[in-house]
This record gives sequence, structure tokens and C-alpha cells, in this order.
Amino acid sequence: MKYSESLKKNREFQQVYKNGRSAANRLLVMYEMENGLGKNRLGVSVSKKVGNSIVRHRLTRLIRESYRLNEEMFPCGRDIVVIARVSAKGKGYREIESALLHLGRLHGMININL
Repeated sequence: MKYSESLKKNREFQQVYKNGRSAANRLLVMYEMENGLGKNRLGVSVSKKVGNSIVRHRLTRLIRESYRLNEEMFPCGRDIVVIARVSAKGKGYREIESALLHLGRLHGMININL
């Protein structure tokens, strides 16, 4: 199993937004770029438009867990930022996981057809 870190600083998120590639689906938006490190760094962003703190934190946990359980499918050395859309509110784990893997395939990071 690979080891991933979190993106925490605003400047790290801004760098991925500015220099990375983006893809989106109905529930999530994903930005990704090479980071030159031997590990992935994941950042999750959920706007206040999505809901109150309980809803936002739940979505963040679902996205992080979806990534953690499928981490071996993603190649090393990437900064990944996942943004939850308003339509993700109230969705379950399977729907969030499916949306995350779909975005991974759109970016060409995952080659497995599920």
C-alpha cells in the first residue's frame, strides 16, 4: 500500500488550480498535476454552498475514504485536489467512490474499466 499525504496550505491548492489539469462529473471536480515527489498528496475542498459543517465534513470523509481504499490504482507522484459539488450532498459512499474513480479514468490515471 502506498502512503499519501494531505494538501493543507492554500498556496499548495492554488498551485494545483493554476498548473493542473481538471476534469469534472456530476458530483465532483478533480484537478491533478505532477509533484515530483514519490508520493501522492490529496486535497479535498467542500464549499459552504454544499451545506452546514456536518454535511461538509461527511463529504470530506467519504472522499478521503474512497481515495484511501482505491489508492493503489492511482500512480505515485501526483497532487490531487477533489472539489465536491452541491449535487454530492446526501450521496452515499458507493456514488462518491464511483465518481472519484470515473475522474481518475478521465485523467488517464486509472486504466481499469469498472
